[in-house]
Amino acid sequence: MQPIIATYIEIRPNRQGQHRAFVAGTRVRVQDIYADSEIHGKTPEQIAEDLPHLSLAQVHAALAFFFDNREIILNEIREDQQFVELMKTRTGPGPLAQKLTETDADDAVPSG
Repeated sequence: MQPIIATYIEIRPNRQGQHRAFVAGTRVRVQDIYADSEIHGKTPEQIAEDLPHLSLAQVHAALAFFFDNREIILNEIREDQQFVELMKTRTGPGPLAQKLTETDADDAVPSG
């Protein structure tokens, strides 16, 4: 019998060419499902509600894949975080960070 999980998860390159686990036929990474579940505390049902193009079975398959490949997925998350930090260093603060800095500076100036 072929594992059912193989029909729900595929390994393919992301935009940077790194191989990542995705829910088959979607742009949703296994690490995104993990983050919603473990970091944001969402149930599989809540994740499927938030991402209506995914079935509950796909969400469970992604979580099962994560738990079978925990260290690989956590390493991918670390690599992605390092890439984000590198880009921030190279490009400086983005528009949102600049706006928040301006807002904080405006709030610090006493009116009167």
